Amino acid sequence: MHVTTKLTITPSTRLTPSDVYFFSNNSNTKLIISQKTARKIKASRNAIEKFLKRRTAVYGVTTGFGKFKEKLISHHQLTELQENLIKSHAAGVGSILSPQLTRAVMLARLNTLLQGFSGVRPKLIQFVVQLLNSGILPVIPTQGSVGASGDLAPLSHAGLVLLGKGKVWYKGKIHSTAKVFKKLGIKPIKLHAKEGLAWINGTAFMTGISCIVVEKAKQITKVADWGCALTLEAIEGMSTPFKEAIHSLRPHPGQKQCAKHIRELIKQSKLVDSNPNRVQDSYTLRCAPQVHGAARDAVDYAYKVIARELNSVTDNPIVFPSGVVLSGGNFHGQPVSLAMDFLRSAIAGIGNISERRTAKLIDSALNEGLPLFLIPPSKGGLHNGLMIPQYTAAALASENKILTHPASVDSIPTSANQEDHVSMGSISARFALRVAKNVEHILAIELLTAAQALEFRDRSKLGIGTKKIYCNIRKLVPPLQRDRILSRDIEALVEGIVRKI
Repeated sequence: MHVTTKLTITPSTRLTPSDVYFFSNNSNTKLIISQKTARKIKASRNAIEKFLKRRTAVYGVTTGFGKFKEKLISHHQLTELQENLIKSHAAGVGSILSPQLTRAVMLARLNTLLQGFSGVRPKLIQFVVQLLNSGILPVIPTQGSVGASGDLAPLSHAGLVLLGKGKVWYKGKIHSTAKVFKKLGIKPIKLHAKEGLAWINGTAFMTGISCIVVEKAKQITKVADWGCALTLEAIEGMSTPFKEAIHSLRPHPGQKQCAKHIRELIKQSKLVDSNPNRVQDSYTLRCAPQVHGAARDAVDYAYKVIARELNSVTDNPIVFPSGVVLSGGNFHGQPVSLAMDFLRSAIAGIGNISERRTAKLIDSALNEGLPLFLIPPSKGGLHNGLMIPQYTAAALASENKILTHPASVDSIPTSANQEDHVSMGSISARFALRVAKNVEHILAIELLTAAQALEFRDRSKLGIGTKKIYCNIRKLVPPLQRDRILSRDIEALVEGIVRKI
């Protein structure tokens, strides 16, 4: 049974990436815009109407765009100007954004307009809310944005739907917008002065995707600790590297949080510290707080940047309710691009260290007496055990090393050199999502491997937290007694544990 929930936006509302994540994954959530918010939008629109009456030259309102900024447009052509903008800029290519990510982008776009500095009519806002609440989502190609002047191409594809053009997602399938509108009795909206520009000029595409990425990254850092703790139990490692006294001397917040988390997970373990001859563990265990912790701090930074961006005005020109119109560069995606570059490297590092722990677990020369590939010795040879999942983890970790090449340091001038520095922020966000998905699978492989390793230990000796994690894994994946198709196990753990926020 689907329970309908509501997300109400008022003038004091500050959306978080968590709100966007929830909205994107719960299609039954209905948006409600408060009357106070509508009045705030109306005040900004009134300023535009005054400029139109005075026939004042305002960029993108009564002039052309980009290099055509000096071209004045006659009053009777202003609607055509805005519609031409949407149609001409809908030049995106590539794979189609999923419905979940599209909902994230649309909420990010809507929230910027709801700040009341874009000069759009409340009618436009109401129309977008109607579409979202009816389950109608634009079909948006993923490639084509350079991240300044915002995400022009993808947001233009989203804007086509306002005109009754392009394609939409509806009830899980792609249809022509015209067909769905006709079926539901919806009439396209006529864009008034400034509204096309307000719709496409901003960072909503990269921001919406980034909201999903930072939420995934938060979960990744938590699950990485689970994998490390299980591996520590499986190889009967040492608890010393996680002691509070060590981390108080280097008090990076994430490092301290990770060490504390792992201490809690292995509490009351009789496997950890059970080898009196052990002097030190390898770095993948001993330095986990430093590596996982640094990633936690990076995620925290990125989360704050994206939360700030989500509630910012990234339009141009900006229309103040007082009547002042200012042209600036808030559409430039450099803050998002840098944050996603940083985040990509951080969570790729999580993948690297997790893959190495997996490799340690299956190697009988390193895993403290466990059988090769974690298959009973009597069956080894005929059965391959967990040989190949580590290959997959290695392939994903290697792919991430390519995907972490920074996007923010690249720039190619556009619009006949009028827009001579761009952020590539949407590329950074898209690649960050790919890295996050790869790391989710790497962590699932570590969980699968560590749980199998524990089949050869006395599991009654597990710590309080690790015992719970082991049991949760076994609810989804049985122990490996003989060879079977393992991709199913990996996906079951990704969906049932790693992504279960």
